[in-house]
Amino acid sequence: MTLIKPSKRPTLSNYAADAWSDDSRYEGLNAIVQAIADGADQIEEKIRAATLADIIGTSGEVNVQGEIVQYLDTAASDTFVDVLSKSGRVAAIGSEEIEETVIVGDSLQHNLIVQMDPLDGSSNIDVAVSIGSIFGIWLRGDGEPATDDLLLKRGSQQVAAAYVVYGSSTVMVVAVENSVQGFTLDPEARQFILTHPDLRIPEKCSVYSANEGNFNKLDEATQKAFIELREKYSLRYVGSLVADFHRNLLKGGIFLYPGDPKSPEGKLRLQYEANPLGFIAEQAGGAAYSDKQRIMDIQPEHPHERTPLIIGNKDVVEQTMTIINKG
Repeated sequence: MTLIKPSKRPTLSNYAADAWSDDSRYEGLNAIVQAIADGADQIEEKIRAATLADIIGTSGEVNVQGEIVQYLDTAASDTFVDVLSKSGRVAAIGSEEIEETVIVGDSLQHNLIVQMDPLDGSSNIDVAVSIGSIFGIWLRGDGEPATDDLLLKRGSQQVAAAYVVYGSSTVMVVAVENSVQGFTLDPEARQFILTHPDLRIPEKCSVYSANEGNFNKLDEATQKAFIELREKYSLRYVGSLVADFHRNLLKGGIFLYPGDPKSPEGKLRLQYEANPLGFIAEQAGGAAYSDKQRIMDIQPEHPHERTPLIIGNKDVVEQTMTIINKG
């Protein structure tokens, strides 16, 4: 990775204007990415102040996924829906926290679709563990009506994806075809600055990330895959998908959240989590699979669909898939 001297580091807005302005595939993407950055800036401040403001904990509500909603889940979803809607470029928004598709507009300017997990790992907020936000970005076809069906696109149709990690620093990673760039929030200027240019997953896999507490629930073939990984790599598992993925992107590693007999379809969301991170992994030289196939080849049947996920270093992901499928 090439380090850039602080005085020469471009802001996210400057980078986007230079990198995407002449490519018709990315028309309107600058506005979407800047909206995500603006929303992340707002959410970062809410997270930092959450304990002092006494908004840690659950709201008592249950979302469409059947999960207890944290107060900040709702705040993040509302914030990102607001900034994305105001961007003038989004036709429709899918959110893990909202059952129905948010239809924003159907003019020619509304040419992009965003699907998001607005606050991944929010149950970790009260113990000060890193959490994040995840976004997949798709093109709306010419003349395609702004309806719920807009959300049922394969991951391979994404034009971009992004995530934000709220941790010791706030980092936003943005990917387009063959390009993954990392930006860090300057807490004084309140701007994202390019700090991790041209990210690639290191060739050497150093860790595996999985919930070993679920080991006895797994089928025999998946248990064999876990044992193989234990013998080769160190275990590092935060339990916040964005945090685990971000570490593995920078350091090299594989993340696994397989299905089990009770939840064979897995627990992670195809459109809001697996597809966006799968896109980023592939652009950085990695791979992403469900238990049977490449994540981004799956045709979604409904917006809130779940999937197993194995993602990270390409060679290790493929070796792990071979063990699981032999069983």
